[in-house]
Amino acid sequence: MVGWAFSRWINAQLLTDALQMALDRRLVRPGLLIHTDQGLQYASTLYQQRLRSVGAVGSMSRRGNCWDNAVVESFFASLKKDLVRRGSFATRQQARLEIFDYIEVFYNRVRIHSTLGYRSPYDYEQQAHRGPFV
Repeated sequence: MVGWAFSRWINAQLLTDALQMALDRRLVRPGLLIHTDQGLQYASTLYQQRLRSVGAVGSMSRRGNCWDNAVVESFFASLKKDLVRRGSFATRQQARLEIFDYIEVFYNRVRIHSTLGYRSPYDYEQQAHRGPFV
């Protein structure tokens, strides 16, 4: 999970905030493909202008084509199973802190992912920077 944001509402500002976090964390080259579902927020002027401003290309899946978003759907399933279903949060701040810890400490650095050869995202990226895979 490279970019994420937390808000009461799912709107274009939330998506733009998550996109900005991702852009701040990675070197972005023109032509970067960013895939989304068909939510209205992704088609918004604000979000589309931000994509264009960094030379990114938006890609939306066809209606009912869940395979395009399989990795992100898997993330949300894991988040719900590992964290949310354990109980409720007393406050929004508690939710924000626990979700931060889940994403930044556990999910990205510890949890292994089958799509990454049973490595954590952190380990996968570290190996990618060292050279070809064995």
